[in-house]
Amino acid sequence: MASEISPKAEISPKAKIGNNCKIFPFAYIEDDVEIGDNCIIFPFVSICDGSRIGNNNKIHQGAVIAALPQDFNYRGAKSYAKIGNNNVIRENVVINRGTNKDGCTVIGNDNFLLEGTHISHDTVVGDHCVFGYGTKIAGDCEIGNGVIFSSGAIQNANTRAGRLSLIQAGCAFSHDVPPFVIAGGNPMTYGGPNITMMTIAGIDEKVQKHIANAYRLLFHGKTSVFDVINQIKDQVPDGPEIQTIIDFLGHSKRGIMCK
Repeated sequence: MASEISPKAEISPKAKIGNNCKIFPFAYIEDDVEIGDNCIIFPFVSICDGSRIGNNNKIHQGAVIAALPQDFNYRGAKSYAKIGNNNVIRENVVINRGTNKDGCTVIGNDNFLLEGTHISHDTVVGDHCVFGYGTKIAGDCEIGNGVIFSSGAIQNANTRAGRLSLIQAGCAFSHDVPPFVIAGGNPMTYGGPNITMMTIAGIDEKVQKHIANAYRLLFHGKTSVFDVINQIKDQVPDGPEIQTIIDFLGHSKRGIMCK
């Protein structure tokens, strides 16, 4: 089915628009843009060079996709912002493209970015994440699947938020938040395992108890993260989720929250 494009939208003839898209008046789309099928682009959206947008996305008023990186190292290199499928990007969201040549900011599938969210250059976001009002994600961050940011959260540069973690409202963090935990406060504190989301994700209750035991060793012990990894291996029954925790802890470059 042909796309429905308002004549009042400003769209480069070089842009590639998929089938059955609806583009409202006053949308602005530059040359090096690819948009998949069944997307809705609301008024006053700016989709800039380097945008690669999948199918079934809704991008609301005032959003800017593939904006120039807010990075002093940016020198005009050709870079990208890639957005998967089935995302809802609400009003005034800004997603910057990568900083260096062929660098890329990535948003996965089935994410919900509420009003005022900012995803900075070269950050990689997984699937099924929620970004609350005014969430700010700095450059070069990693965000796993199913992460929830409450309103006003700030993730500083080069940090990670692990799978199914919950970042509570108004907190800022400069260290990695491990998978399956609730984290909040300033300074950030450990609020326990994220039971609700683990249950929704189908993680068995027995495995949830193993995860809680692993984090008891991490956050209530007085040993190094290196020693905690060995304790988890020795004391907690193995499984995919426990291995996810061990791998996450072992690959931390900025350190783990509260440690």
